[in-house]
Amino acid sequence: MQRIIPPKLKTGDTIRIIAPSDAHTADNKPEDIKLAQKNLESLGLKVTYGEHITEIDEFKSSSIESRITDLHAAFEDPDVKMVLASDGGWIANQLLRYIDWELIRKNPKILCGYSDITALNNSIFAKTGVVTYSGPLFCIFPMQEGSEYMIDHVKKCLFSDDPYEIKPSDNWSNDEWWKHVKKRKFYPNEGWLVINEGEAEGISLGGNQCTLNLLQGTEYMPDLKDSILFLEDDYEVLPKTFDRDLQSLIHLPSFTGVKGIIIGRFEKVSKMSDHLITEIIKRKKELDHIPVIANVDFGHTDPKITFPVGGRVSMKANKKDSVITVLEH
Repeated sequence: MQRIIPPKLKTGDTIRIIAPSDAHTADNKPEDIKLAQKNLESLGLKVTYGEHITEIDEFKSSSIESRITDLHAAFEDPDVKMVLASDGGWIANQLLRYIDWELIRKNPKILCGYSDITALNNSIFAKTGVVTYSGPLFCIFPMQEGSEYMIDHVKKCLFSDDPYEIKPSDNWSNDEWWKHVKKRKFYPNEGWLVINEGEAEGISLGGNQCTLNLLQGTEYMPDLKDSILFLEDDYEVLPKTFDRDLQSLIHLPSFTGVKGIIIGRFEKVSKMSDHLITEIIKRKKELDHIPVIANVDFGHTDPKITFPVGGRVSMKANKKDSVITVLEH
C-alpha cells in the first residue's frame, strides 16, 4: 500500500479537537481547556471542537455514533488541517468497524494522539496508508513547566518536512501536574539505555503496546515487515505484563521483519528498572539480531516526542553514540 503523508501545518491553520476515547470533559477542567487552547493558538493555530465533544456517559466516553460523526466531520471539513484527540482512555478500538476508511484516504490530514489513540494511529495507517502521529493529546497542552521539549518536537514533526534527530531531554517528570501540584518534580535524564547494539532503518509503527496488541488478528493490525517498533506502556503495566505483551507481538508471523525496537520511558509506579528491561530483552532470542534502545522520551512520562506512525526512521544503537533520526514524516 502506498504511504500518504498529510500536508504539514502552517500559521493560521484550523485544527479540530475530537474525543474518540474518553470524553473531552471527563478529566479536563474548564480552566485547563482554556489554557490548552491558548497554548495551541500561540503556535498560530485556530482551535475548533467536534459537535459531540462534551457528551459523556457512565463509561466516561460517548456513543460510538457521536464519536464517529465527529471523526468523519473533521476529515470531511476542508478547512481542518489537523485532528487532535482530546484525551486517551480505553475504548477507541470500538470505532474501527464504523470508520469510513476511503474518506480518510481521500482527505489525508494530521491525526495526533497517544495512549489509547494508538488504536487509531496504527489502524488508519494499516487500512489507508495515511501516516498519523503519536504525540501529545489536547489534555497535555495545559502543561507549562517542562513543555519546551514537547513543543519543539511538535514543530519539527508537524510543521516541517525536514528530517529531524531525536535527542534525550535534559530532565523528565512523572508527577500528576494536571492536578496543579504546587511544585513539579523533575529527574535528570541519564540518557538512553542501549540494550542491543546495531543499526536499522524502517517504517515507524506502534505506540502504546497493550493498545497495539488489541489489533492483533484483525484487519486493523499493520504489517510489521521492515518496521521499527516504538513501544511504551502506562501505570497499569508491570515488568511481567510488559514481558508477556512483547512476547505476544513477537509471536506474530510478520514480526520476523522487524528491524529494531525503541522503548519509551516507563512510569515510576511500574517498578521497571534498567536491569529488568535489559533482562526481558536479552531473554528473547528472537531479538538478538536487532538493535534495541530503551528510556526514550515518549509514552506516559513527560516530556514526550512526536513521531510518525507510518513514517520512516533510522536508528544507530551503540553504547557511546546512539542516534535516532526521523527521515520521512
